[in-house]
Amino acid sequence: MKEQINITKEKMTKSLNALGNEFASIRAGRANPAVLDKVMVDYYGAPTPVNQMAAISVAEARILVIQPWDKSSLKLIEKAIQASDIGINPTNDGTAIRLVFPQLTEDRRKDLCKTIKKYGEESKVTIRSIRRDSIEKFKTMKKNSEITEDDLKDCEKKVQDLTDKYCADIDKAVAEKEKEIMSI
Repeated sequence: MKEQINITKEKMTKSLNALGNEFASIRAGRANPAVLDKVMVDYYGAPTPVNQMAAISVAEARILVIQPWDKSSLKLIEKAIQASDIGINPTNDGTAIRLVFPQLTEDRRKDLCKTIKKYGEESKVTIRSIRRDSIEKFKTMKKNSEITEDDLKDCEKKVQDLTDKYCADIDKAVAEKEKEIMSI
């Protein structure tokens, strides 16, 4: 019983962490190495993340510098960035690649806020799905006479409390990210 609640809590925590990773990859006008997390380079026939091929650093508030350890991979990294959906044109100086993040327009900020809300809603749906699965397991345990009716009610309340807590955390994360986007 307690074990099932811990499993539920762990799944909800993973869902919240996934939302945080999703938010990190959203370009907010400032240079953030996390925007390159999903960019894969075809390196010797294997898709390889940029952060495993190069040192990525923030040179200024809006400039990201990518210095590959293998200079021959410079063109490959540049092509992968151009093909990705981050929307920034890389500049290659022969030894490093620079990404200059433009200031966000008001329309772009509003679009990003919509995307943030969408990610938040998707996370809430995931949390509710975890809740439903967990409560079903408790009902099955009740049906198999492993727990009593009182235990079932108690477990349902604990799972609902967890769901409420994580949904509130998601709302808070969404509000913070929106504030960050709109204040730049």
